[in-house]
Amino acid sequence: MMELYYWTTPNGHKITMFMEEAGLDYVMKLIDIRKGDQFNPEFLSIAPNNRIPALVDDDPSVPGQKINIFESGAILLYLAEKTGKYIPQDLKGRVECLKWLFWQMGGLGPMAGQNHHFVQYAPEPVPYAIDRYVRETSRLYGVLNKHLSHAGPFICGDYSIADMAIYPWIVPHEKQRQNLAEFPALKVWFERVQQRPATERAYALARSINTAPNVNESSRDLLFNQDAKTVK
Repeated sequence: MMELYYWTTPNGHKITMFMEEAGLDYVMKLIDIRKGDQFNPEFLSIAPNNRIPALVDDDPSVPGQKINIFESGAILLYLAEKTGKYIPQDLKGRVECLKWLFWQMGGLGPMAGQNHHFVQYAPEPVPYAIDRYVRETSRLYGVLNKHLSHAGPFICGDYSIADMAIYPWIVPHEKQRQNLAEFPALKVWFERVQQRPATERAYALARSINTAPNVNESSRDLLFNQDAKTVK
């Protein structure tokens, strides 16, 4: 049985989207990042970077051993390889899928994350930072829109872990100050993923757990003021 350490963030949604699509059995362990659950020793033994999600798989093919995984992209790749689902089986298709998975992990996620921080959460406005990250988010939307204008119906043709990785970071597009009408191919793709029953189930699950903002006055310092001393 797999254990998913989860909270209601874009990176957390990636994994529940896969679980719902693949119909996998798992136990969910909630890590409320507003309360500091991510610093509990049990969680840190699995996810030393103190970030969700994380996955523990008591894989029966490896008797007596558990497989611990942190980083959402690594989890998606592991699940795809374990199940043989949502990743192309030919080399060319697999490489195409991984390119866009890593594009999200190294580009869209970090840049949109900084967008969220300076637009929504910074204690005071920093105009340069807001402009920098809103523009970079727009550029990345443009890259994806251009790709989707000649690809489809999904990012790598068939639905894959690339779509699952990218979609949750497009969901808060309005908060990122992005207008999907300016990215017509992306908008069509977004609505196509949004309407998948497994996507609806994953987000309904998130709403059943938490509908409050993850950043508030009490959690701001906990989430944003970490340094090397935080790593114990």
